[in-house]
Amino acid sequence: MILGETKLKVNEKELEAASELLLESLYKSYYDRLLYYAWTIIHDKEVSRDFVQEAFIRYWDERERVSPNLIQIRNFLYVNVKNACLKHLRHDKVVNKYICLQDPEPAEEAVVLNKMIHAEVIGEIYAAIESLPERCRRISKMGYLEGLKNQEIANELGISINTVRTQKKRAIELLRTRLSPENFLTLILLIRHFNNN
Repeated sequence: MILGETKLKVNEKELEAASELLLESLYKSYYDRLLYYAWTIIHDKEVSRDFVQEAFIRYWDERERVSPNLIQIRNFLYVNVKNACLKHLRHDKVVNKYICLQDPEPAEEAVVLNKMIHAEVIGEIYAAIESLPERCRRISKMGYLEGLKNQEIANELGISINTVRTQKKRAIELLRTRLSPENFLTLILLIRHFNNN
């Protein structure tokens, strides 16, 4: 009985050694071909190398289920490389579609930083306007943020146009003290933009 088990272990070792030799032979014969095949599909040499390596690893892991016929093994390797490449292309297509749906500007650090600074400045301006006395705040919002003309504000609130002008002037004086010079300048530019449009 022990003699039979020893013989079985020797045969398993011989089979394992033969499988490793076969894998090495397959690798030498097909690596360059598979690499070129993958490259013709995805045009990325490094990724192609990874897919070819993964195909050989998959073959090694599934070698007992793959027919020992050399043509079947070759087909197995090619199919695995092809499937990995197609999956990669589908993934790239999804990523590219997502990027196209985003802001058309490239998402560079400078652009992102600029947008963040812009949001912070606008937030400070809104906070400063919110801190104004109630009547001054209401007229400022209507004039500076909603773009209403002085007469429209006066008509809507039922006050004189001179009161609107006085409150807007007061708001500007208060905002000048509450905002940094840069943010105050931004507010003035926004006001001019609203007045010109």
